[in-house]
Amino acid sequence: MLSVIAIPAFQDNYIWLIHDSAGNGVVVDPGDAAPVMAALDRLGVTLRAILITHHHPDHTAGIDALTECWPVPVYGPKQESIRGVTMAVDDGDQVILTEPSIRLDVIAVPGHTLGHVAYYTVQPDKPLLFCGDTLFSGGCGRLFEGSPAQMLASLDRLSELPEQTLIYCTHEYTTSNLAFARSILPSDPALIRRQQQVSALRDADQPSLPSTLAEELRSNLFLRCHEADLQAALNDGSTEPTDRLSVFTALRTKKDHF
Repeated sequence: MLSVIAIPAFQDNYIWLIHDSAGNGVVVDPGDAAPVMAALDRLGVTLRAILITHHHPDHTAGIDALTECWPVPVYGPKQESIRGVTMAVDDGDQVILTEPSIRLDVIAVPGHTLGHVAYYTVQPDKPLLFCGDTLFSGGCGRLFEGSPAQMLASLDRLSELPEQTLIYCTHEYTTSNLAFARSILPSDPALIRRQQQVSALRDADQPSLPSTLAEELRSNLFLRCHEADLQAALNDGSTEPTDRLSVFTALRTKKDHF
């Protein structure tokens, strides 16, 4: 059985530590080495591998310091040039580790960056998805490099995973994402309920993550671009059919300026 621990970093990042009961660990997107080292020491975990989803510094800047202490393999997207990556992975590849015992499928999810990947694994209790800055709780990543069509296709791929999948994204953006969603659909019951749940967690100084895919399908507007009420809200009340890509593009543009 594996445990997944959130390691807070910077203002709102989470570095994910996956570890087993024997003290073997993997970290995902270590933008800062110091909190990772502190967590490993506190938990008595030895670092065995590093997983990188994309090239942004808040996900990669800790690689050098960590590998100086632990000369471990660093897996990262083949389509991006990332200092410190030793094992380039692409869509359809698998990362197979023995310590901890875990097999992760690599899924290409371009949009936020062109080479962005996610890592998916099925555990005895639930499937786990480490998706970087692609699918957020209540939102999705900004389009720094990719197109709306690429991001929508990436979200569609992730939406096909089992609904019980736990979503481990890398930023604590849920509160702001839901505030934006309520500005579009202020009376939506799923958004109201999710906002209340997240408020309670954050008031207790608890992460809002992980989410589940089932929850995201209910309360994440970027996964609901097919719905008539969202289309009408983005088209000044018109109920005329609108293609999903146009809805997604309009929604992402509004979020960029929210």
